[in-house]
Amino acid sequence: MSTRTPITGEIETNIAARQAHVVGSGPRIVALANEEVDQESRDLINAVRAGAGAGPAVIVPEYMRIVIKHPELFRAQMNMGQMFYNGRLPRRERELAILRVAWLTQSPYEWGEHVDIGQRCGLTAEEVERVIHGSAAPGWSEFDRAVLRSVEELLADYAISDATWEVLAGTWDEAQLLEYPSMIGQYVTIAFLQNSIRVPLAEDNPGMSHR
Repeated sequence: MSTRTPITGEIETNIAARQAHVVGSGPRIVALANEEVDQESRDLINAVRAGAGAGPAVIVPEYMRIVIKHPELFRAQMNMGQMFYNGRLPRRERELAILRVAWLTQSPYEWGEHVDIGQRCGLTAEEVERVIHGSAAPGWSEFDRAVLRSVEELLADYAISDATWEVLAGTWDEAQLLEYPSMIGQYVTIAFLQNSIRVPLAEDNPGMSHR
């Protein structure tokens, strides 16, 4: 089987059309009411939010109130989220990778949320804009380019190339190298779910137009 060519640049996107497709007609599964979310679940949610640099949720985000209808899946996602937010990878590089996942999967909810998280973790508005243009865009450091390129390779070929791995391994230890592709898979899965159940955008999340 030959290597599949990754998308290393910008992809043609009609933001309004994309958001109408995966958000516009409303959720396919109705969320629980906020008052129906039990305290244990709120504690899990707030632990994840703390790792992302956000405060406790008075109103639990609608996405989480949908997923909680599958309690085992909900707990698994919250535990994985907490692990990655408090994991071995540097926060800035983690968010750089997640944003590239969100853009390539054309996930308005994931993109909009992680623009804010990424900026709290040290990404500039200019870098967020440049993520859209991918690893081929000028201005990245060698390591940042490898982070973006690895996402592009994983989504296209389901493997990181030798050249990209060598750059990552020059900075990250073995535990970080194990965590990284696992994290990418987690956020691809979340994008699949959010896009498929048509999670509405929160008032403070403009989706793919967010910078």
